[in-house]
Amino acid sequence: MTTTNKNLFYFLLFLAMIGWGASWVNIKVLSNYLNEFETMFFRFFITAITMVPIIIFLKKSFRIDFKSFIWVFLTSITLIGYMKYFYLGTKYGTASLGGAFVTSLIPIITFLMLAILGTKKITKKDLIALSLGAIGVMTMLDIWSFNLEEVLVIQNLYFILAALLWAIVTILSSKASNISPIVFTFYLYMVICILNIFFFVDLVSIDYSSLDSIFWINMLVLSIGASTFSNTIYFLGIEKLGASEVSSFIFLVPFAAITLSGIFLNEVITPSIILGTFLTIIAVKILNNIKFQKKHK
Repeated sequence: MTTTNKNLFYFLLFLAMIGWGASWVNIKVLSNYLNEFETMFFRFFITAITMVPIIIFLKKSFRIDFKSFIWVFLTSITLIGYMKYFYLGTKYGTASLGGAFVTSLIPIITFLMLAILGTKKITKKDLIALSLGAIGVMTMLDIWSFNLEEVLVIQNLYFILAALLWAIVTILSSKASNISPIVFTFYLYMVICILNIFFFVDLVSIDYSSLDSIFWINMLVLSIGASTFSNTIYFLGIEKLGASEVSSFIFLVPFAAITLSGIFLNEVITPSIILGTFLTIIAVKILNNIKFQKKHK
């Protein structure tokens, strides 16, 4: 890949991370219109439809084997749980805290799960990083104020459950190695839509007249921007640049969520959220050996 193409891809990755960060703002707005399952259905249905031409353009096969479909089904159930608590935490809490707290906590929980499963081995360096991450998480929750009534609120529990479930989603989805990640994601979204229709959503009872332009703008940004565009660019980035180089862009997500929440939702961004985010990002960087500077030959 030429330098010009790389720079273009870096810019697209930057926009993709902004899209992921903006999803917290979008969900906060959409929570005024639909419940968690209705929002989930609309989001993933639109995303799945818009992914079809991309999969065709990239010449990926829609074929899926039975084993991969089982992983799709299991992952979809877990992702429904994640989306439920992601929605509820953001609705009753703040998008800034959720975007910073959940996105920075996920890699730490994933690392701990893999260590428990025996996939990763915890070294002294990892223990230091995990301790730093724990301090960062507690700082974001402002536990140092020693006001348990503010710390032990229901939205913080929702955010913790969301991070835990997404870590499980990450591990489950990694098991489907016989299928393209983009195609896997397409089937994942389709299965979620079907499960929602059967068990959680009654499309007839929705008051469509209340869905104004604000709703559709946020829904389309969430579906096409945060899901279709951001996911596609991220997967292509891994193929073209490598996972280690692309992973450093993930750290833009919490700061995008914090900044956009302050701009569009007028949320008060506390110093504890910013400091805690920095501490957890450093912890994740150490845990995953991520380097921000490229090596030059």
